[in-house]
Amino acid sequence: MTTDQNLVPLRPTHSTPLVFGTGAAIGVLGGMIGLGGAEFRLPLLISLFGFAALSAVILNKAMSLVVVLVALPARFAAVPAAEVAARWPVAVNLLAGSLLGAWAGATWAVRMRSSTLHKVLAALMVLMAAALVVTHTTTLDTLTLPLWAQVPCGVAAGFGIGVVAAIMGVAGGELLIPTIVLLFGEDIKTAGSLSLLVSLPTMLVAFARYSRGGSFSVLGANIRFTTIMAVGSVTGAVLGGLLLGVFPDLVLIPLLAVILLVSAVKLARHD
Repeated sequence: MTTDQNLVPLRPTHSTPLVFGTGAAIGVLGGMIGLGGAEFRLPLLISLFGFAALSAVILNKAMSLVVVLVALPARFAAVPAAEVAARWPVAVNLLAGSLLGAWAGATWAVRMRSSTLHKVLAALMVLMAAALVVTHTTTLDTLTLPLWAQVPCGVAAGFGIGVVAAIMGVAGGELLIPTIVLLFGEDIKTAGSLSLLVSLPTMLVAFARYSRGGSFSVLGANIRFTTIMAVGSVTGAVLGGLLLGVFPDLVLIPLLAVILLVSAVKLARHD
């Protein structure tokens, strides 16, 4: 079992404006690139608010779930539900792997020593930075695989994404969207909607695994904190969405990648 037993923040109370403002700032960053911003929120939960690594992951997952639930109606307004439903085989293919990956990832996170989890999170932050740069600076062309190869590749990709999403407490859209475009040839808008349909049950499975241990109690102990930051994140994501395209990717993407890399270094060195 994990040695990460400090399941409550080192500082039990935080200023409401600080919590809301932090969530909003994170939401804006994510919204400007069409994401929820959970990868930016995780290191702040640890470094700024003093949560232990596993506790931060669980709280991050809860807030990511709220953002996904709020984003679903907006996505269906942009892409008709019937159009998304017609692509159900894509979602099922990825879910076949992501549900197992979410359970496995949450299991590994719970069993890791705190120091190990910090290093794993740091490595995954580097992965997210790389994915951010690649997906926003290159053209994603469909791999055009035959069905017999496409299906197992979808399951394998889903498993990997499920593991990453569970360990980091993110929805996984930053990995799901390019995967759907590359493997299944969907356009970005449809891929975004499908990613939410995959993310939701995947997150619920990770939650189910986390709830089997004492670590899940951090959510009940910090429900006010979580609610305020989640509302801030949603508000910021909406604002960030309105700013989508205002800042050129040539400036924004390298900046966000640097933020992720700096966060990774801090996590790796965190005591």
